[in-house]
Amino acid sequence: MKKLCLLIAASLCFAAALQAQDNYEIQVYGSETVAPGSTMFELHSNYTIFGSRTDVNGFLPTQDAWHETIEITHGWTPWFETGFYIFTAIPHGGNWNWVGDHIRPRVRVPESWHWPVGVSLSTEFGYQRYAFSPDTWTLEIRPIIDKQVGRWYLAFNPTFDRSFHGPSVSQGVVFSPNFKAGFDFTKKINAGLEYYGSLGPITGFDPVRDQQQQIVPAIDLNLSPNWEFNFGVGVGVTHGTDHLLVKMIIGRRFDFGGAKSKPANP
Repeated sequence: MKKLCLLIAASLCFAAALQAQDNYEIQVYGSETVAPGSTMFELHSNYTIFGSRTDVNGFLPTQDAWHETIEITHGWTPWFETGFYIFTAIPHGGNWNWVGDHIRPRVRVPESWHWPVGVSLSTEFGYQRYAFSPDTWTLEIRPIIDKQVGRWYLAFNPTFDRSFHGPSVSQGVVFSPNFKAGFDFTKKINAGLEYYGSLGPITGFDPVRDQQQQIVPAIDLNLSPNWEFNFGVGVGVTHGTDHLLVKMIIGRRFDFGGAKSKPANP
């Protein structure tokens, strides 16, 4: 009986580990793409204050872990860009580690079409080491819809994830919606809430306690057309979510002979 209890406990811990967030690029996308000939360099930084504490089957805990991601995005046309990610992490008590790489082509509906909302489609594919993500090869398809309504900025990313190698392959396609609502308090300061979720397979959502549900009060500073800054504090509201983290994004655009970049929406 004791062995059975230990086995059940270990299984529950492993299930919780599989639900743990990647926490490398915590961002709700806007529909705008990088201008042709321009390149955006971004540093995504976050630190998990309260997360998973156990190392199960070689999967590292998230608590007290630093995650640093370099994102490089180049604009090719007014409606097409390609992004490349380098994921790194410093686990609690450990050294700096390379985690993996992703590539992300994205297309948008051109402004000349005069749609009432901004629309683009991002496709992200890549690899992460097992110690940091049990699902090592994954695909993300992210539709992006946004709109500026007066001083309010709204963005919705109904994201679909698919694992091709790892324990989540059997889940099929997972629905992971993200949402942002921000208010322009001044021309340079936008603040509001971001939401990040992973609800489970589209064929049948997970029980609420096993879903990832995180609310992030966040602030964006529009200090210059060539700079971006975002800071937020993430609060997990379900058992399957890291309970508290802080995140920051700093970005800089460089023009290499293309059209001049516009200020980005938050």
